[in-house]
Amino acid sequence: MKRLFTKTFLAILALGTSVMAFAQNAAPVEESFHQALKIKFIEGSADFMSSVAITLILGLAFALERIIYLNLADINPNKMLKAIEEALDKGDVEAAKAIARDTRGPIASIAVQGLMRIDQGIDVVEKSVISYGGVQGGLLEKNLSWITLFIAMAPSLGFLGTVIGMVMAYDKIERVGDISPTVVASGMKVALITTVGGLIVALILQVFYNYLLSKLESILNKMEDASITLLDIVVKYSVKYQK
Repeated sequence: MKRLFTKTFLAILALGTSVMAFAQNAAPVEESFHQALKIKFIEGSADFMSSVAITLILGLAFALERIIYLNLADINPNKMLKAIEEALDKGDVEAAKAIARDTRGPIASIAVQGLMRIDQGIDVVEKSVISYGGVQGGLLEKNLSWITLFIAMAPSLGFLGTVIGMVMAYDKIERVGDISPTVVASGMKVALITTVGGLIVALILQVFYNYLLSKLESILNKMEDASITLLDIVVKYSVKYQK
């Protein structure tokens, strides 16, 4: 999983670099926009804008890792459950375990844990499914708290830059002894640019976070439905072969 994430992240960076290079060579308008963005970044105080940019990069890295993980975990369990049911209908528990082991995702892992205890009774199987389902749910939610942290940090860093910009403006007023727009313009520019940067970063990360929440909710619903179906299959097996 880590190797896949690293390769994907490097590929995206390479693609982004190639696109930016092509745009700079082929389209003067895009180049001027890039230069304007760089100028605004510098005018917003490189120290604070760099911290906001780092927050965006780290937040996107965690979001990308979760997107890859959740998409790999999101499978249609119906085919697996049908194959398990057919194997148990023949009384072949080992074949059912092999089917679950050969299927990726948290639902298959839960099925393996349940099938390993199929001879201990339906109550034990149910407790095993519930317990391991909680473990898998925790793995699915892993690193989401970091994304929420960066969503909160981005506007906070922007507002901190706002305060620093206001302090700079008042310091310049004190030195010059004048409150004309020219005197306070640089400090106000720092204040506004850092605020805008922080809010934009928070909005971008919030979109990814909401997508991840919807994906997570979908997987958890599938896990719950599959667990109920698996227990029904185990009950049928128990009635047929463990009288």
